[in-house]
Amino acid sequence: MPAAPTATPEHIRDVNQRYHDAAAASYDAKWGIDFTDIGRDQTRQKLVKALGQWPAVPFASALEIGAGTGYFSLNLMQQGAFERLTATDISTGMLEALAGTAARLGLAERVAIVRTDAERLPFDDESFDLVLGHAVLHHVPDLDRAFAEFRRVLRPGGAVVFCGEPSRYGDRLAAVPKLLGAITAPAWRRLLGAAARSGREAEEDDHELEREVDVHAFAPGDLDRALRNAGYESVRVRGEELLANVYGWWLRSLESSAVSDEVPDGWRIFAFRSYLALQRADVALLEPRLPAALFYNLILSARKPA
Repeated sequence: MPAAPTATPEHIRDVNQRYHDAAAASYDAKWGIDFTDIGRDQTRQKLVKALGQWPAVPFASALEIGAGTGYFSLNLMQQGAFERLTATDISTGMLEALAGTAARLGLAERVAIVRTDAERLPFDDESFDLVLGHAVLHHVPDLDRAFAEFRRVLRPGGAVVFCGEPSRYGDRLAAVPKLLGAITAPAWRRLLGAAARSGREAEEDDHELEREVDVHAFAPGDLDRALRNAGYESVRVRGEELLANVYGWWLRSLESSAVSDEVPDGWRIFAFRSYLALQRADVALLEPRLPAALFYNLILSARKPA
């Protein structure tokens, strides 16, 4: 359930900060975030889809909005997409997790961390060559103001890239596998020999604020117009993941119903490999052929005029 239509921007920011602070310690495990070859391959593919190609020359300076634990930026940085990163988030807990991962990956000296929200960036004009983010725009109360801020801090010719943003159709579509998962979960647990989670365990995992942190689900045309109205050019909006996300939400609904330690490793390996297979099918068969609006996630990019 998204934030209420009457929720003020201040309330939305406060809820997002408190939720993400509370979720930071278990966030990577909950969402399967990976910083090895799998995560690097996923993020490389997203950047190529957004820009149309891998950058011929690394961006010198990148700013990540809503960096979270660093899934998007740190995986891209490992592959040489940009030389220096300023990671921002409204959540101190998320930034602390990102700092720990950056140190473990040997990237800490090239990563600066700043706590801020997307609509009031504490940076000089024309400070960055790339502004990027993953699954963050749908948390931002005033998207027009944020797009204007991104353009202000970009150098002429610089790019914005955002991935993992929910489409309106995809957001509604996700309700189907969630319902199916709830219906089939008891039989699935019996088959695997896993006990049901207690109500208290489920409440701890599904934090009460999670239902209030989302503000938007997007139509591709609306994002295109918002970027152009903010003064960007070379606007691209693409769709990503249909089969994989339907399947992934069903899997998450099943697994979240069981005591985690009682879900066999064999099931987890099967579920993950089959999810990746459907991702590949989406990329090869559906994404080149179907309208962006039909997909669960949207990917966008644009340029500040040179």
